[in-house]
Amino acid sequence: MMFEVKLFDLKHHLGNTVGMPPAEPYQGLASQAGEPAAGLPPDDAAACGPVGHLGDPGTWNWPQDATSFPDDAPLQALMLSATKLMGAYGQDSVRAAGLKLSLAGLGVLRILMSEDGLKASEVADRAWSSPGTLTSVVNTLVRDGFVERKPDEADRRVVRLCITDRGRAVITYYVSRAAAWWRKAFDFVDSDDEAVVRRFFIQMIDHLSQLMREERGA
Repeated sequence: MMFEVKLFDLKHHLGNTVGMPPAEPYQGLASQAGEPAAGLPPDDAAACGPVGHLGDPGTWNWPQDATSFPDDAPLQALMLSATKLMGAYGQDSVRAAGLKLSLAGLGVLRILMSEDGLKASEVADRAWSSPGTLTSVVNTLVRDGFVERKPDEADRRVVRLCITDRGRAVITYYVSRAAAWWRKAFDFVDSDDEAVVRRFFIQMIDHLSQLMREERGA
């Protein structure tokens, strides 16, 4: 079974690029000791606990070893752990390729490879990133010669982000070096199950995007 290595813009693929504020799961949690973060429910609300009837009893506890989940673990707990591990694995793949880039930086380059000359706000929206975080990432890419900021020809007040030849080269290099790395990450998936797994993730992404649009009035 072969898995293609693709860094692509899921929001653009789903047509979900408008009115979508970035998810900031840890925002507000760094409040002063002993003071609950604003907007968080009381402890007895069990905001992070299991919900619904997806095989997740109210007595379920997070395991000490995040890779040793019981069969009745809540789906959200499994997904959060898988996402965390995938991010760490992805960053390891960057280091293994000998690059000093973040996955966020590679994601920005891939977005600009797909559509060059976007505004920073457009890139942030497609990357599900906050403007502040995107600015920091772009500053590093500009410093290292992977991206250039250029004024818009029609409106000099507008700044466009353009990928450089160096930026294109680093993306091409990473994809070629990381292909085997990412194939190994999914080599446990039986070829007969691949279509089912892919369909599940596509449906989950589409469903969560729709829920976010509804919650935020987009």
